[in-house]
Order: sequence, then C-alpha cells, then structure tokens
Amino acid sequence: MPIELAGDQPFENTPSLEAKALRINLNRNIYGTFAEIGAGQEVARHFFRCGGASGTIAKTMSAYDKDFSDAIYGREDDGRYVTESRLNKMLEWETALLEKRIDREKNKDKLFFTFANTVTTIDFAKKFKGHGWMGIRFQTKPDEPYSMITTHVRFKENDAKAQQMSLGVMGVNLIYGAFYQNDRPKRILQYLFDHIDIEAIEIDTINFSGPLFKDIDNRLLSLELVRLGMTEAVMFGPDGNNLLPARELYKKNIIALRGSFKPVTKVNMEMYQKSLEIFEKEPDSDPEKTIVIFEITLSNLMSTGEIDEEDFMHRARLLCSLGQTVMISNFKEYYRLVEYFSEYTQKKIRLTMGVNNLIEIFNEKYYRHLSGGILEAFGKLFFKNLKVYLYPIINPKNGGIIDSNSIRVHPRLKELYNFFKYNDKVVDILEYSTDDMKIYSKDILDQIKAGESGWENKLPPGVSKLIKSKQLFGYRLEK
Repeated sequence: MPIELAGDQPFENTPSLEAKALRINLNRNIYGTFAEIGAGQEVARHFFRCGGASGTIAKTMSAYDKDFSDAIYGREDDGRYVTESRLNKMLEWETALLEKRIDREKNKDKLFFTFANTVTTIDFAKKFKGHGWMGIRFQTKPDEPYSMITTHVRFKENDAKAQQMSLGVMGVNLIYGAFYQNDRPKRILQYLFDHIDIEAIEIDTINFSGPLFKDIDNRLLSLELVRLGMTEAVMFGPDGNNLLPARELYKKNIIALRGSFKPVTKVNMEMYQKSLEIFEKEPDSDPEKTIVIFEITLSNLMSTGEIDEEDFMHRARLLCSLGQTVMISNFKEYYRLVEYFSEYTQKKIRLTMGVNNLIEIFNEKYYRHLSGGILEAFGKLFFKNLKVYLYPIINPKNGGIIDSNSIRVHPRLKELYNFFKYNDKVVDILEYSTDDMKIYSKDILDQIKAGESGWENKLPPGVSKLIKSKQLFGYRLEK
C-alpha cells in the first residue's frame, strides 16, 4: 500500500469516527504508541474496536499510579501530573522507545507516531469539571524529523463517562487530522470537534511545531479558536507562542489594558507604565505574582465585518516586540472579562482604561440582555478586588482635562457612578503627558497609509522601525 496522507479527503465529507480510525489502521505505514493517563484508554479503544489495529498499534499504556508514572517519565518539579511538561515528557519518552525497539532497516517505510494525553476528569463532588493535555508527535516521511500538535482542553460536561467519551472522540480526530489534514492546520481545528458537541469541550490552547508547520504562526491558530467559538479567550507571549490562560492567570494579580493597538502608541505605553507605578505602591503588590495583559476583543478585530488576519498579525508583532503578553477575547463587555479573570484568581484585578471607555461602561444598552440590567453587570464588574485605573482625556470644547472628578455619565446613573468612585474603585492616573494625550491610533494609521511623515515619534521606541522594515499597516517603502 502506498503512503497516502494529507490532502486527499474532501473536507465537506465528514467521515465517521470508525472510518477515521479504520483508515489509519489500514495504512500499513502508520505505526505508533498510545500513552493515556487519567481517563482510561479512550482513544486507543476506537482503533482496537474498528479492526486492523495489529499493524498500527505498537503499544498502549496507562501509568495511573503516580509512583509508577514517575518511574517512567520522571518527577515534575511542581509535583503535578496534568501539565504540558508531563505531556511533552510522555511524547518524547515513548517516541524514543519506539525508535529504539523497532529496527528502521526492516521497517524503512514506517511513519512513527506517539499519541499521549494526561487528564483529570470531573471530581466526585462535581465542583471541578476537569481538564487535560493531549498531543501527537508524528512523521509523514520515514526520514523526516517529527512534527507535533499539542492542545489543552477543559471539560464542560457534568459526567465523567461523558467526558471520557468526548476525549476519546477528540483523540481520534487529532490523530486523523495530523496524518490527513496536516497541510491545512485550520481544518485540523475544525476536525477536532467532529462528532462532538462544541458545548462539551473547550480548547483554550493549541500549538503546532516541527517541519510540517514551520510556516505556521500559532497566534493565528489562537485567533481561530476564538473565532470558531472553541474558547472565549486565548493568550500568547512575547515569543509568539500560545500560552495556557489558566496557568498564566492562576493566583496572579492582573493588570489589563484593552485597546485596538492599531498601532500601539506612546499613549498605550504610558498608560501601562503609570498603571504599574500606581499598582506597585499598593500593599501586597508582589511583582512576581503580577501579570500585565494587553487585550484585544474579537469585535475590535472584526470592525469591517470579517477578521483581517494580516491586520491582526501586525498588531501582534508590535506588541510582542515590546515584550508584552497579549490576550484575544470574545468579551465585548468588561464585566465578562472580569468574570473570566475571577475564575483563576482571587487576587487584585486592575483595568486600565481611558475616560471614554469608562463612560461606555455606564451605557445601559450593553446590559439589556441581563435580567438585573446594569446593576447585575456592575455587581460582577466591581467585585471586592477590582479597581479601574483611569487615564484622562482633553476636553475638545475647552481644552481642559476630564478625569474621574469631571466625567459626566447619564444623570440616572450618577449616584451609581459616585458609589464606586467614592469607594476607591476608580483611581486617576495623575502623571501624564498632555502632548501624548493628543495621539490617536487612527490618525497615525491614516498617516502611514497616506505615506506621510511625522508619525514615527508618536510610537514607542523601535516600533516605527519595525513598521517600516516589515511594511506593516499599509506602509510602503519609497522607490
């Protein structure tokens, strides 16, 4: 049988789960190991049940006992087992064993793979629904280095058996996608939910690596997770690699700045720096347990009706070049963002925003879908550990400064605003540059596209150089 892999299956024809597993089994070149910890042999069993598994499965294993698992894969520094580090150790160890035990000279056409997952399902009290890491290392040519796909899932179902079944289905989808859709990573994302209710599992992190995916930017795949509704928020670090929100936010103080950052300006960085200065003067402001996030909403990225991936990447590159951690979220309302943060931390949450953003928060139209209206939203927004760091603006009518003391909200909501203001929930950023306050991203963007000069000094150091060298936001080099 010839090596038959990516690109030969029409996306519109979704094969059954059995058909997917059988197609893998009947390819005599695909051969590998299944290592599953925490939710049974849920993925491997699909390949056993469909038939023809003897030519595909080298070994399956479940190192359920912690001591036994440690003896095989080594101990984790943090003592945890459901981690990305554990998954990577499993994939590397089992692949090395496969290479060691199978004679390549006798199996020159074999395409080795290792599939692994480390999972914890819902607890007995049903308070913690569970989560897990899943991944595959694989080849599409016998002599090529391994490529890898790893993902983190959060369970939403309230039954352990249902979670196990969903995990098994997604595992089959991942293996099938790795071999038969590896030339279309976005399709792999969509394939992961074949035969699964999208409400059953959330995928909040995915990373593609290796020679097959050398031209893939994982930030774009993060964006795709949010666009497809597979998760509500994703994060990536300054190096461009996707981050697990639960790990980054867990028990951390959070300072979040929402904006378009198109492009990031000196105003944005001043807001960031002044917020840090204010926060560091607060008690218990441990910098080692604090994370700053530059957040962009999906609605901001879809201002023209559709997501412009090139535009997104331009913003991402600039923020990453400044060493910032970026979040893409589907939280149009601030209270939803705060709810999300509070899932992972009970420590301080600080939202840095301009006066216009705060005025918008007090617009009742955003809360008509809530039974408790704006009061319900504000109950979720201004919980005990949240404060707003407010950056002022220049009054266009008289040139004065508008801050928390002179801001105007609807008369009906004035008492509500005063309640939060005089309970120290709104803190003014007092040190600012009035010249920088006149900088607007839209004006700079228009200047860049028009080929005008003078915008360079309105951006943080190094940003204008990057825009020019990479020709971002429509910049064109002079001929």
